[in-house]
Amino acid sequence: MVTRAALLLLGLVVYSCRAEIAPPTLNISLDDDPEVRWAPLTEVFDADFLKKAAAEVIDSTVPKWVHQAVKPIVVALEKYIPQPYAGEIRGLAQHFGGSLSDVIILNFAYEVSAFCTSIIAQNKKGHLYHGRNLDYPHSVLRNLTVNLVFLKNGEVAYRGTSFAGYVGLWTGQSPNKFSVSGDQRGSEHWWNWWKNVVSAFIYRRSAVSWLVRQTLEEAEDFQDAVMRLSKIPIITKVYYIVGGVRAGEGAVITRDRAGPADIWPLDPVNGEWYRVETNFDHWRPPPARDHRREAANIALNATGQEHFDIEALYQVLSLFPVCNGITVYTTTMSAAAPDKYSTVVRPKGCGPT
Repeated sequence: MVTRAALLLLGLVVYSCRAEIAPPTLNISLDDDPEVRWAPLTEVFDADFLKKAAAEVIDSTVPKWVHQAVKPIVVALEKYIPQPYAGEIRGLAQHFGGSLSDVIILNFAYEVSAFCTSIIAQNKKGHLYHGRNLDYPHSVLRNLTVNLVFLKNGEVAYRGTSFAGYVGLWTGQSPNKFSVSGDQRGSEHWWNWWKNVVSAFIYRRSAVSWLVRQTLEEAEDFQDAVMRLSKIPIITKVYYIVGGVRAGEGAVITRDRAGPADIWPLDPVNGEWYRVETNFDHWRPPPARDHRREAANIALNATGQEHFDIEALYQVLSLFPVCNGITVYTTTMSAAAPDKYSTVVRPKGCGPT
């Protein structure tokens, strides 16, 4: 494995050592009624803190005048939200004493400004490893991060990492089937937030993170997951990164609202044993100010396919600027070894040494 010293010699910046925290883990029973299944959150999170945190996220994402203007409209459109999400959102509002409109707005606010890095890679033994950094410009989310284990008939149906009060998933794993992460595609602005809400309610399109949950719950295998994540209409553009359990099962899906713009599979036979996706189309250069893709590519090549494993993946995701000042959490996973699923919160992000 490539050491920190070797990475420095290669010109890469190793992150400064800052404390890392394992988020709490909660069981969510899919056998419970949607309105009560999120009750375990109340055992870990204080209601007043959650309301203040939600207000901070909403105020920094949606202008106050827009927030006030859409409140009555959002409540009127609540009937268009599909189950189980409508029931879950209603239940969250009841559990924490917040307004239904604010919980709905909060869940759509999270669909904007998710700046991320995802990596899917296969080593020489054919083992697949999937990792992601989730970056958000809201530091309060570090105190809301939670690992969720979704149970059905007492068994683990799937797991993921999310934020308290949010019913969607940007990161998840279906054991012994596949793993998924989502990265925002391009730069969204607050006015597109309203476009996303209209797209969800009026055109009955899925929120990006809801489709991740639906796929984790329903897809039979990697191929089925790729098909669903490619074709089901969604409210905004996104990248879905998917990893399977067999050699070669890895792909980056570049999504438009109506369908796929591109599918970029692993091709280890021809030496393309990893894929790195940030927030820009892989066939185009990223903005000059953004060096995450370049840093990750250099580190992966320095590590080499022969020496690559889940620990090496974590080291790559810990490099600056792959990990940066707004990185909220890092997850590493391997669907073929579901017990390896691991998330750490970055309390202060990462910076150069």
